[in-house]
Amino acid sequence: MNQGKWRIGDVTVTRVVEIEATGGMSRVIPDAKRERLKEIPWMYPHFADENGRMRGAIHALIVEAPDRTIMVDTCVGNDKERGNPAWNQLQTAFLDDMEKAGYVLDAIDTVLCTHLHIDHVGWNTMLVDGKWVPTFPKARYLIGQVEFAHWQADTDLDQVAVMADSVLPVFDANLVDLVETDHQITDEISLMPTVGHTPGHVSVMIRSNGEEAMITGDFIHHPCQFAHPEWSSSFDTDPVQSAQTRREVFDRYADTPTLIIGTHFATPTAGHLKRDGDAYRLDV
Repeated sequence: MNQGKWRIGDVTVTRVVEIEATGGMSRVIPDAKRERLKEIPWMYPHFADENGRMRGAIHALIVEAPDRTIMVDTCVGNDKERGNPAWNQLQTAFLDDMEKAGYVLDAIDTVLCTHLHIDHVGWNTMLVDGKWVPTFPKARYLIGQVEFAHWQADTDLDQVAVMADSVLPVFDANLVDLVETDHQITDEISLMPTVGHTPGHVSVMIRSNGEEAMITGDFIHHPCQFAHPEWSSSFDTDPVQSAQTRREVFDRYADTPTLIIGTHFATPTAGHLKRDGDAYRLDV
């Protein structure tokens, strides 16, 4: 089990890993060719191997505030029929690892999906007696109103399946609150719109006792995009907007004390953003 834990004032963030791997991200960021990655020295050894293959991860981040315990994004999930063979019918120890990290299912009182892609909603539900039921029955599931409307209207069969087994069952259980992209969850935790990857995509801001952190979501998938904000993901609904979002966010938080916690960053997952010539780097 690979974990990380960070403290931001009175808030703790705990990483629970579902998958961590080297390779496979080149189809996510097609501009990130191996020879180009080798030109970014700070990428090594954490975020790429000696051959220029990117390291990445799928993990949930449990944010424990004084009066709320929030799971941000819920990975791929077990038992799901998925077109991606690497994610099809997974059988991971995610729930056991979560308990080892100190969190039983009933401890989670809020689930937040930064967006509704396949690898951010999977553990919203689990298979019980042939039926998809909410994994966290005592939680309110916060889902973006814009995000939900967009994907509810989408007819792509893969996304229809994701909605059917991982999103709509929590609606049926009356556990969902549709929220705006700037929703305030607690005094310490709020959403920040970071659109482009999807129309209603959000990042999570944590502010407590003068300290600050950001959970990125997928407006950035890999630290190489700090060096090349123009490298958009092949899964971005609006790649031009996503590049603009990256530039704006990087400019705002570079050389500040804000801790950047990457939703798909491999270990060590978090660091501080620094200006690096005309671009940026992540100091870990």
